[in-house]
Amino acid sequence: MPEITEKELSPKLKPMWLKALSAVQMSNYAYGISLLQAVLNDSPGFLEGRKLLRKCELQSADSPKKKTGFFGLQTGGMSVMKLHGQAKKDPAGTLPLIEKELEKDPLSDQANELLFDTCIKLELYDTAAFALETIRSGNPDNAKLLHKLAEFYLSRNQPQLASEVYNDIIKHHPMDGTAIKGSKDASARASMQKQKWDENADMRSLMKNTAEFEELEKAARTGLTRQQLEERRDKMAEKYSADPQNLATVKDLAGIYEQLEDWHNAHTFFQWAHTLSNGDIALANKATAMKDRALEADLDHLSSAVAADPENAELRSALEGRMAERLTVQVKEARQRVDQNPTDPQLRFELGSALYHSGDFSAAIPHLQQATRNPHIRTRVLLMLGRTFRAKGMFDLSIKQLSDALADLVAMDAIKKEVLYEKGLIHTQMGDQPAALDCFKQIYEVDYGYRDVAQRVESSYS
Repeated sequence: MPEITEKELSPKLKPMWLKALSAVQMSNYAYGISLLQAVLNDSPGFLEGRKLLRKCELQSADSPKKKTGFFGLQTGGMSVMKLHGQAKKDPAGTLPLIEKELEKDPLSDQANELLFDTCIKLELYDTAAFALETIRSGNPDNAKLLHKLAEFYLSRNQPQLASEVYNDIIKHHPMDGTAIKGSKDASARASMQKQKWDENADMRSLMKNTAEFEELEKAARTGLTRQQLEERRDKMAEKYSADPQNLATVKDLAGIYEQLEDWHNAHTFFQWAHTLSNGDIALANKATAMKDRALEADLDHLSSAVAADPENAELRSALEGRMAERLTVQVKEARQRVDQNPTDPQLRFELGSALYHSGDFSAAIPHLQQATRNPHIRTRVLLMLGRTFRAKGMFDLSIKQLSDALADLVAMDAIKKEVLYEKGLIHTQMGDQPAALDCFKQIYEVDYGYRDVAQRVESSYS
């Protein structure tokens, strides 16, 4: 089954496609979704239409419709499981049914993975990649599916894309050795591909010398000592001095600085790599992350200095100024990312969080409310919303958000303890001691040492 472009749509479908475009422009997402699904039923290889459909579903006010059933599982999960068997027998006929599940939750891990597997059977490879790229944008900490995406790109001889996916995995799972090695191996393959090297040829004969090959092998290893990293840094710095425009060298040097936790230099070189790459978004995100780490390191250093010399007004002023600068930068950069991709709930959450920490609570609320559309971060978003309403003195709305978050949580994990503790504090502010004590007791029963819950609970019996 071939993938087609807009120009290749059949004449009978083009009017429906144009109507769908018009509906989207008018923000009539429900109508747009129905039209796009009809187009895709007839032309499942129309990737542009599928991408627009997913954007409509994310933008729609009622999407994804997250409902919970027994044990906090999302409803619809069993439907996706049933579709697995059907997809094996009739992959083409199952595609519309998968899309119906994705209409309920466009960021569903299960449905998107099934879409990927089904499209592989139909040889719709770009559509398959899009399915897992949706997971990558909506649930970037899902290492299992991101590994699957990276392996897919490698199988399609797209090592540069695989390297970027591995880098995203490392961002959320820094100790993932498979991703670390995969990133380096994929980067090496991408470099060879760019220079049109034949992978089947003897690599040593293609290298300028054996030392260069050994350097590449060494780069693929994980768990280097600090001394080894510093040696690699110095060698890469020499190569960079000889050719500052070499993207592979710049990225390698940036990665070494990151491993050495030299955040300022890591930011500088990731930023330069982004410039050389003509706008690689993964490198832009990496540069932003390194900038944040550099600011954090500066703040930690200043905080330690202030703690050692609390009477030093100059140090205290410098710390306050740096904290204000960091908050301003975070809001600015988060807003830019949202402007570039306004339908991404994760980016909305980051902007809402930045606005909250900067003290602009009213501006944070609409972004956080939009971020609740992503079921994978919903509880964290509701917790932040609860804190935002609390900061505005709107305790009843704050309790409502936290109660909704608790309804989604079953196991007494770190996030549930945090939500309960926050809820207990608000009940205390409201003067509702029984409700506050109930929250603290739930934590006390499983984690005696959590913050000050033991003191709060035990003092109530005095």
